[in-house]
Amino acid sequence: MTPRSAFISPALSEYVLAHTEPPDEVMADLIAKTAGLPEVSMQIAPDQAAFMALLARSVNARRAIEIGTFTGLSALAVARALPEDGSLLCCDINAEWTAIGRRYWERAGVSARIALRIGPAADTLAELPEEPTYDFAFVDADKTGYAGYVEALHPRMQTNGLVLLDNTLRSGRVLGGSETTADDESVIALNDALIADDRWETVLLPIADGLTLLRKR
Repeated sequence: MTPRSAFISPALSEYVLAHTEPPDEVMADLIAKTAGLPEVSMQIAPDQAAFMALLARSVNARRAIEIGTFTGLSALAVARALPEDGSLLCCDINAEWTAIGRRYWERAGVSARIALRIGPAADTLAELPEEPTYDFAFVDADKTGYAGYVEALHPRMQTNGLVLLDNTLRSGRVLGGSETTADDESVIALNDALIADDRWETVLLPIADGLTLLRKR
C-alpha cells in the first residue's frame, strides 16, 4: 500500500501522484520493500518525498540532518537533492530498519553523502557543535521529542535554514473533540508554541499528515 494523506480520497491521491515527479526504479523498489513491513505507515508518501527533494534543491541545501530515518525514503530523496560534496546526517535508533535504507542508498549512488548515527537523536544532537551548520532538516521521530529537537536544531541551523516537521496534523486530532494520545498533545502544544515563536517563520501545510515548514529568521 502506498502511503497517502488521510485528508484526501484514494482517487484524488492517485491524481496527485500522477501529476508529481514519480519515483524512479530505486525509490519504487524501496517503497515496495517497505510495504511488506508492519510499520509501513511510518514511511512518508512518494509525493512528500518529491516535495522535500524540490525544497532542498530550491534552497541549495548542502548540509542536511534528519531525525528519524526508518527505511530511508526521505533520506534518499534529500541526499539526491544535495550537491556532490553535500552531506546528510541521519539519526535513528533502529539498525534493522536503517539497514534496508543503506542498501537502496548504495544502489542510488548517494551512500557516500549519508552518515548514519544509531542512538537517541537527542544525544547525537547534543554532541554536535552548537553553531550554524545545517541548511535543511527533517524531523519524523517520536512526537513527544519534537519540541526538544526543534530547540536543539535552532542554534545549529543556518539563517534561512529550513526545518520540516512531519505528522503535525495528527490525522485531524489537533482539532480536539476526540481522544488524544501523549503524541497528539505534544504536537498540539508545539504547533501553538511555534506560531508564537518569532525565531521561526512558520507554515503548516496539509501535505500527508501535516508538514510544518520552519525558516530560521
